[in-house]
Amino acid sequence: MRWPKKNILLVEDEENFGSLLQNYLRLSGHKVDWAKNGATGYSTFISGNYDVCIFDVMMPHLDGFQLTEKIRDRGSQTPIIFLTAKKMREDMIKGYKAGADDYLNKPFDIEILLLKLEAIFCREGKAELEESHFAIGQFSYAVKPRSLTIYGESKKLSPKEGALLEMLCIHLNDILPREKALIEIWKEDNYFTTRSMDVYIAKLRKYLKDDESVRIENIHSSGYGLYVN
Repeated sequence: MRWPKKNILLVEDEENFGSLLQNYLRLSGHKVDWAKNGATGYSTFISGNYDVCIFDVMMPHLDGFQLTEKIRDRGSQTPIIFLTAKKMREDMIKGYKAGADDYLNKPFDIEILLLKLEAIFCREGKAELEESHFAIGQFSYAVKPRSLTIYGESKKLSPKEGALLEMLCIHLNDILPREKALIEIWKEDNYFTTRSMDVYIAKLRKYLKDDESVRIENIHSSGYGLYVN
């Protein structure tokens, strides 16, 4: 599915790559402003209105992490995708802590970037439509009371169960990155919080087992996916 034209801020200091990416995104129907360093990217962001941002990590003046932190400090929840040659797990964790929504390691297929953008637009659209309720096969989940209902019977979830199920619902039929969930819900990504999340995933699987069309899958080295057939 191709979405209506979106306003995208691209911040990338590599001249050739930035020009290529801007042109490709424009050919895909989007309006793209391109800034060539983090400081210019920040001033461009605060003077514009963007649906999504795409930031390189290693840039002069402000790197992608610092730029994202400044934007999040303004209270903005605009989705941000990082483009980076850094592949260390610690760098990914640092990015999610800064406020990133997704990651792409260079080099990458631009079609993958387009698919990630579409997934973000889809999640944003669902959030606007549903606000605090999600349909999960035969289940419905109400976020505020943390109530999971099927066939008229409801179960009240714990705060962490509810937060984890909400994130899985937002990423329905997509991958919820493990690091992102740990940082947002547990505030730490380490051995103990990872084991804790595994326990909560097992609990959610048990709660959802009454609908065979619903499943939570482990995505190797990535995270979890909530899927409905």
